[in-house]
Amino acid sequence: MTQPTALGLPPVDPLPEATAKYFAICEEKLGMVPNVLKAHAFDIDKLNAFTALYNDLMLGQSGLSKLEREMIAVAVSSSNRCYYCLVAHGAAVRELSGDPAFGERMAMNWRVADLSERHRAMLDFVTRLTERPAEMAEADREGLRAAGFSDRDIWDVANVAAFFNMTNRVASATGMAPNDDYHAMAR
Repeated sequence: MTQPTALGLPPVDPLPEATAKYFAICEEKLGMVPNVLKAHAFDIDKLNAFTALYNDLMLGQSGLSKLEREMIAVAVSSSNRCYYCLVAHGAAVRELSGDPAFGERMAMNWRVADLSERHRAMLDFVTRLTERPAEMAEADREGLRAAGFSDRDIWDVANVAAFFNMTNRVASATGMAPNDDYHAMAR
């Protein structure tokens, strides 16, 4: 079944060679091209900006593990009730943790997941940042420091949370649907 990606905006045709190669890599690694990328493909400059930021935040050098970054994506998306990101990043948490039940708990209600104090502090922080950003204070940052996060880590935590707050809103506003393939991953 072919799913709409968002608003029915057609991709640039033909795709530039670099974009076609990127999509081929996605197909090879994931077995699909994520609908979020297809949705952005109507404007290659926006797609390139989106993928550059995503790749830097989620795959780049950081004191945060890839799993921790995906956990942030899921906690933020849970607060925002973003169906696309809960499905897609819930699958990533299942895969990276090697624990499907943990991934499901994270996507449904991260507070019931078996979390370390470090992870609970991190997810409390991003939930507060998502739901009540104007109330963030030094005490919030101190809570992360007490849990072992450096100031650089706090920067990364905040940036990953902010990125998913943005993408959650775009996905929700445009009716972006997750690829069906995500539902069966890492189970």
